[in-house]
Amino acid sequence: MFKSILAVVLFSIIFPISFISAQQNNAAGRCMTCHKEVSPGLYMQWENSGHAKHRVTCIDCHKAQSDDKDAFEHYNATIATLVTPKDCGNCHPNETEEVSNSYHANAGMILESNDAYLAHVGGGEPVAIMGCEGCHGTRVKIDSNSPNKLSPKSWPNSGIGRINPDGSKGSCNACHTRHVFDKAQARQPESCSKCHLGPDHPQKEVYEESKHGNTYYTNIVKMNLDSDKWVVGEDYYIAPTCATCHMSATPGQKMSHDVGRRISWTLRPIISVHKDNWQVKRNNMKDVCTNCHGQEFVDGHYYQFDAVVRLYNDKFMKSMIEIMEIIKKLDLLEHKAAFSNEIEWVYWELWHHEGRRARHGAAMMGPDYTWWHGIYEVIKHFYLEYIPLAREYDNPEVNAYIDKMLKEDPMHKWVNQDTEKLRDAIRSGKLQDIYGKYFERR
Repeated sequence: MFKSILAVVLFSIIFPISFISAQQNNAAGRCMTCHKEVSPGLYMQWENSGHAKHRVTCIDCHKAQSDDKDAFEHYNATIATLVTPKDCGNCHPNETEEVSNSYHANAGMILESNDAYLAHVGGGEPVAIMGCEGCHGTRVKIDSNSPNKLSPKSWPNSGIGRINPDGSKGSCNACHTRHVFDKAQARQPESCSKCHLGPDHPQKEVYEESKHGNTYYTNIVKMNLDSDKWVVGEDYYIAPTCATCHMSATPGQKMSHDVGRRISWTLRPIISVHKDNWQVKRNNMKDVCTNCHGQEFVDGHYYQFDAVVRLYNDKFMKSMIEIMEIIKKLDLLEHKAAFSNEIEWVYWELWHHEGRRARHGAAMMGPDYTWWHGIYEVIKHFYLEYIPLAREYDNPEVNAYIDKMLKEDPMHKWVNQDTEKLRDAIRSGKLQDIYGKYFERR
């Protein structure tokens, strides 16, 4: 008891009443006294954080109004376990607004997508909760019978697009891990790698393979990650991280929590398309690149990257889509539920896994992912799995489309040509001429 009283007294000295009310002061002291004993790691995270340095206490973030959906009484204080972007916005309004307009805040919309459908029908709710929703976010549910008013089906969850009871979207601690909320940690690629990895969007692996990642990991001590300002080309210059390219400041741009402001292509869907205002967004990204690279280097990268994306779209995906549309139009699928037919799985993985890997590899200068993990796999499964499965329906319209494609399309008719003639065409440049249209300056 004496220790508890002493802690409150000491806290009152360190955090005077002029800064916070006496009632809040006492509540904050009680929080720290208790949590220092029952969850010392959590307490130490806070004590060594920027929040502690600036006198932001437990009650400042967790306080709640009695009519809040997730509010409950906890040792004579009305609090909420869940801290949402709306709460963080009391001190960080600009960052909160930027996040609310970003792709990240809308990641919870995957709850309505084919990804979530497959997880639920093929796997089951437990794996959908801990898998899909673990990254994308869940719709947090209230359970009045739970001690903290949050349903154990939806809490804990720090998914980046979490849909919160107060109407806000997102979870700041997805990147700024509680309870330290360290800016240096959030600037490092590991902060993004919980979600941006794996067979369908391996940004982590591509970054590690690239010269950017290689240079970062071998020179991390030179990155000045604790700098308050952290402007590329001024406060550091060795290598970029994910934050550098997508969020952080340059001499010409302010830092932004809207991760889509520098993305010109969407690489997620079957067919890649340019984003709205893509020229502006591309110039935003080029502004980052030119702090370490010459303009011709940067323009050359986009010249090559754009060609890969257009090639992927035209050579494989448009044909693949057309074949599947014919199959569905003729009602040839044996089973009616999506993903209950083998050809649907091959179709899905061609774009959702292999096609994405190729595009992300090209975007982030990862040659192995552009080719061996990407287009190589697309080629193999397009010609040796997808087309044979389509032919198994033995339908005249399906076969006619495939026959025409393989005989008349310059990009596909190689499969019926002589190997030595193809090698000669490569040496002479005639085969490359087929793909000249994909190299355009835009």
